[in-house]
Amino acid sequence: MSETTTVTNTTTADATTENTARSRGAVALTVARVVLALFFAFSAFAKLIAHETAVESFDRMGWSHGAMYLIGALEMAGAIALLVPLLSGVAAMAFAGLLAGASIVQLTLLDPVNAIMPALLIGLVVLIARERRDRTARLVALIRRRA
Repeated sequence: MSETTTVTNTTTADATTENTARSRGAVALTVARVVLALFFAFSAFAKLIAHETAVESFDRMGWSHGAMYLIGALEMAGAIALLVPLLSGVAAMAFAGLLAGASIVQLTLLDPVNAIMPALLIGLVVLIARERRDRTARLVALIRRRA
């Protein structure tokens, strides 16, 4: 076997390994998007039907039921947007902000121990937003053309 053939085979093998790793990562992030969409939809549903735990939390914070419904509606819209390929990056960025706020609320108004979960989820939505940055750029370009 010649040196050129060996280099070509090695390069092809490296590219195949890299593509396999990339596709595994993409599959993992797709699964994460679906699981997060379900998680946020469930959370939103509890707020939108004024489940007693949601009402109790908002009462403890001193926030109105209107705020509970608004946050529930935003969570539901974001959950749906996470499942739409063109919107998923923007939804992930929005959820990063929502989760940062949730973490701060847990730390200051509710139960500081529960601030860990939203803080950890921020890392996941940032990964999703990063993976979807090309589609987000396409969305921005589409909006700019229409404006």
